Amino acid sequence: MAATKRIRRALISVFHKEGLDEILKKLHEEGVSLISTGGTRTFIQSLGLPCDAVEDLTGYPSILGGRVKTLHPNVFGGILARRENETDQSQLAEYNIPEIDLVIVDLYPFEETVASGAEEQAIIEKIDIGGISLIRAAAKNFKDVVIVASKDQYSPLYQLLEEKGAETTIVDRKWFAKEAFAVSSGYDTAIFNYFDERDGSVFRVAVNEKKHLRYGENPHQNADFYGKFEAMFDQIHGKEISYNNLLDIDAAIGLIDEFEETTFAILKHNNACGIASRPAILDAWKDALAGDPVSAFGGILVSNAIINKEVAEEINKIFFEVIIAPDYDTDALDVLMQKKNRIILIRKQSKTCPVQFRSLLNGVLVQQKDLSIQTAADLEPITNKKPDAREIEDLLFANKLVKHSKSNAITLVKNKQLCASGIGQTSRVDALKQAIEKAKSFEFDLNGAVMASDAFFPFPDCVEIASKEGITAVVQPGGSVNDALSVDYCNNHGVAMVKTGVRHFKH
Repeated sequence: MAATKRIRRALISVFHKEGLDEILKKLHEEGVSLISTGGTRTFIQSLGLPCDAVEDLTGYPSILGGRVKTLHPNVFGGILARRENETDQSQLAEYNIPEIDLVIVDLYPFEETVASGAEEQAIIEKIDIGGISLIRAAAKNFKDVVIVASKDQYSPLYQLLEEKGAETTIVDRKWFAKEAFAVSSGYDTAIFNYFDERDGSVFRVAVNEKKHLRYGENPHQNADFYGKFEAMFDQIHGKEISYNNLLDIDAAIGLIDEFEETTFAILKHNNACGIASRPAILDAWKDALAGDPVSAFGGILVSNAIINKEVAEEINKIFFEVIIAPDYDTDALDVLMQKKNRIILIRKQSKTCPVQFRSLLNGVLVQQKDLSIQTAADLEPITNKKPDAREIEDLLFANKLVKHSKSNAITLVKNKQLCASGIGQTSRVDALKQAIEKAKSFEFDLNGAVMASDAFFPFPDCVEIASKEGITAVVQPGGSVNDALSVDYCNNHGVAMVKTGVRHFKH
């Protein structure tokens, strides 16, 4: 068994005191001397426990409005002194510095202050100096000192005291040091990102919240989710959310956020297989399902409207994995909860990160999210025929869908309903042919439908095929050296074409 070291003296200076009282009582029972500052010392004394003041140890009061309290050799010497180092020990004796074996400290709430919208000076004052220095010092000397750097470690410390008294092993102390460096590195990352103002001068990300998933993209892959899922959703029913569920939920939120009108969408493998906008939520659901009732099996459902019982009863007729909505009527939940594994999420009002990053090779790709949303004013007609009002609505609808579809992508839309899409193809012609075949398989009449492409047409072959199927309007970014060929064909066959100047590749 590893040799233990006894905690004889503890320095405590914290903001979060919930759960600390039992730890303090336990330390006192074990004969541990306590040192503290300001409000924490008052709290300790209110429990009837003796506690020395840091000012008595340092010989200096708290100065500069509290900026300097613990920054003193009598504090840091007691923490950093190596117990088996003769020189260190002789210097402690020479300067009458007591050893400190346990440090319990937390940090000013920097991230919370930034999130509150506080003014810059208030934010700057929440950059901790003494606390972060105590954490680093105690964690560095983990061979002799226990460091508790967050209220999240109160419970493990109390459990340790319950099981071992005031004795700790090197394994115990190293674990607490590891947790402490996680706290300090995350804190410094938050401060850097505030000063960097998302300029991306270097890549720094730190997320403390970790959720272990059943497995990754496939059962043989391990996976974790780092993030605050509960800040965005309330899961009110269903099984544990998986890696693939998370990918689909992210895609569903990105898509539905494009629409203000009542809209229902069905996604499969991150792509919409059905979506429609309608005045009534029930009609939006029925027309979304009609887009591809086969692929809807096992899909992800998302709506920007409250789900009522009538809609829930229709939805309940198919098997699906997840449903997301801003809320549900009580009697609708009675219907939807009939299947125990069905994941039901209520979406909260929350912000999402405006940047994306993914690992590849030996590095990380970082980019701004594609937040560009085209309006009617962004559609530049480039053919003799101009799209009418209905076609403009459908072109904008189709353009939103193609933006959220895997490239190469084509979407076919009629009356604000997805007729079909061709996605993830190696050629744009193949994507279009796939979409047409799929639309026909579900008996959609493409006469009067519109087409959107996520990138320009290098040749006029796509508009030729589309025109022959009765498609009357096309939206695409433009920019090909052969744009004129596609425009000429449209002019000769009565097809309206508009360009946006914005490409929407998605891999």
